[in-house]
Amino acid sequence: MNIILLGPPGAGKGTQAAMLVEKFGITHISTGDMFREAIKQGRELGLQVKAIMEKGQLVPDELTVAVVRERLARPDCENGFLLDGFPRTIPQADALGGILAGLNRSLDTVINIEIPDDVLQSRMTGRRICRQCQATYHTLSNPPKHTGKCNKCGGELYQRSDDSEATVANRLVVYEQQTAPLVAYYCHKGVLKTINGNRELQEVFNNICRAVSGV
Repeated sequence: MNIILLGPPGAGKGTQAAMLVEKFGITHISTGDMFREAIKQGRELGLQVKAIMEKGQLVPDELTVAVVRERLARPDCENGFLLDGFPRTIPQADALGGILAGLNRSLDTVINIEIPDDVLQSRMTGRRICRQCQATYHTLSNPPKHTGKCNKCGGELYQRSDDSEATVANRLVVYEQQTAPLVAYYCHKGVLKTINGNRELQEVFNNICRAVSGV
């Protein structure tokens, strides 16, 4: 089972991806996680990515495609994968098609999660992350027991620079301009399924499961 998750920043793709990976036993591939790891390690690529992400812009295709090509060739992807955060543009989608053809694989389903912009703004600007264990909270929907402290490890909670109000607004504009066209791209290929993401988490998950299972 090979799946792509599409949707604007803040649509809950990461949460849904984790649940889908557990249910179907496939490999979760998140370019965002890969980039943040590079930033944390202080590599040259990470420094380049950090400067781009802090402005709410997209990482150049050549960097992103190289990371994904290497990742999809690993043995743990042979039984299926879920791509979260890639592709983001039509050229990336074309590149992914070439990568999969070279690996003799194909996409089964592309899930598009739709949510109104005002809901996305609230979700993203309220997100807080633990500096120590990376647990995620939200000031409104999932607040910590003690303000500014992680429930799990007691670590400090912080707001990512790309979750600030100004950066969030720019990320949504960038998404609409560059990534939203993928909806039409994959619809034309007959693999797109659109899901209403402005519902309870479990209901969204159940609807996605039905879509990928062809029910």
